[in-house]
Amino acid sequence: MSSQRIILAIDHGTSGVKASLVTIHGRVLASDSEKTTIRFLPGGGAVQDPGQWWDALLSVARRLVGSGVARPADIEAVCVSSTFSSTVAVDRDGNHLMDAVTWMDSRGAPYVKALMKGFPSFMGYGLPQVLKWLPRTAGAPTLSGKDDIAHALLIKHEYPEVYEKTFMFLPSKDYLNLRLSGQFAATYDSVHLFWLTDIRDIRNIHYDEELIRMSGIDRSKLPPLVGSTDVIGTLRAEVARDMGLPDGVKVVAGSPDHQCACIGSGAVRDFEGHLYIGTSSWVQCVIPFKKTDVIHSIASFPTAIPGRYQSVNEQDIAGGALDFLAGLMGRCCEIAAGPVHHEGVSYDALNEAASRVPAGSHGLIVTPWLNGERTPVDDTTVRAGIHNLSTTTTFDHIVRAFFEGVALNTRWSLKYVERFVGSRLDPITIVGGGARSALWCRIFADVLDRRILQPKDPMQANARGAAFIASVGLGEIDFADIPALMEFEGAFDPDPANREVYDRLFREFVGIYRNNRAMYQRLNRR
Repeated sequence: MSSQRIILAIDHGTSGVKASLVTIHGRVLASDSEKTTIRFLPGGGAVQDPGQWWDALLSVARRLVGSGVARPADIEAVCVSSTFSSTVAVDRDGNHLMDAVTWMDSRGAPYVKALMKGFPSFMGYGLPQVLKWLPRTAGAPTLSGKDDIAHALLIKHEYPEVYEKTFMFLPSKDYLNLRLSGQFAATYDSVHLFWLTDIRDIRNIHYDEELIRMSGIDRSKLPPLVGSTDVIGTLRAEVARDMGLPDGVKVVAGSPDHQCACIGSGAVRDFEGHLYIGTSSWVQCVIPFKKTDVIHSIASFPTAIPGRYQSVNEQDIAGGALDFLAGLMGRCCEIAAGPVHHEGVSYDALNEAASRVPAGSHGLIVTPWLNGERTPVDDTTVRAGIHNLSTTTTFDHIVRAFFEGVALNTRWSLKYVERFVGSRLDPITIVGGGARSALWCRIFADVLDRRILQPKDPMQANARGAAFIASVGLGEIDFADIPALMEFEGAFDPDPANREVYDRLFREFVGIYRNNRAMYQRLNRR
């Protein structure tokens, strides 16, 4: 076994924890993963057990280190990517005090609405509050209640005994870093959705004391801030032993999933776009300026790259729509054949079914808003639907319409992202689990009318991004080196023959929301 310099990259997502051994130049050597569970509660709750995250992280790391792929002595650092806006309340000893409130949890919405109300009002926001928040943070707490600030306010008002015991509120990445290193800290990018940092000077981000007072959150419960490439410590001795690693392995602060995916996509230069398709989705790029589009929920956020912002938007459900469909079909199989005989519906089977149907699914439209939406509309009441069903509709049509519905939703957001950054994003690099499907890459190219680049190991974008961040932190590479280190497997150019059908479907897709949003509010407003 030849000696290599390796990063243990942790990719913590909504559905599980993945660990990868990645060279300092971004080549993925091996990966392992373990699923974690999420519980949905009445009133918009979505929580996970941080102890389960940690157990999964230790388990996958232990298996990887013991796999023989690399020598433990060659692993120089650990770096974590994790979900944006999942919040953990911890005590002084670093123990979590309750389940983590995830990025899908909207129960804090009433407290954010109370915080942000005022006169005169615009889109539910009081103008005095907007004038305080917007210039400093490039945004404001979203009324959907899915930000860290909403989670902290939820705990303060509905779990006061937990709030009282809370030593710090930590984003999920920084909770895992605490377990790894024993250090309480958060990065400038991971803490941003507390909406309590002044980011006007990208090289001097700091907490804003006035906003903290207005929020009602105790200043002492907010973690100290560090840069994403900072080495915050070394693995705790007992953790290193449990993983099978030597003493002295460094812990690099890392970044949330948005920022790691950007870096792992290779699109690290200004105005180079990437599209992430996982449980959720986004289309983003690095930009040199701070800006906000309040109406369409797009803003400039800090990124791991010094001196640069990232345009940030997120759509709630993407690959999660296929998870939903596969789950429904698996349940149908179980009812028909019994649990002993069925094996559910695989993604390969869904991909094959979708490939048998022409572009446009014969006019069938799926709107994938299973959990409300964030961008380009911030609407917790909107819901998914299958539109234009007929007696000639087949299962294959429905499956392809799910693939196309996610792409149409992305096109809806892309329109406003490009207006926001002032540049056409073409080509766009696609990463995440959805990027494994050549069919879906083709659908995105046709629906978006953009060239889609498919990198090698697209599911490893977050891990690769974490490894690149660690490599920069260790002084091995610079962010400017990353594009030359990327490898690509495919490129998909839009088919002009499908332009008309997707233009027509897109007009109807947006019309479905505009024509029915009042109905969604009547049916789903709590």
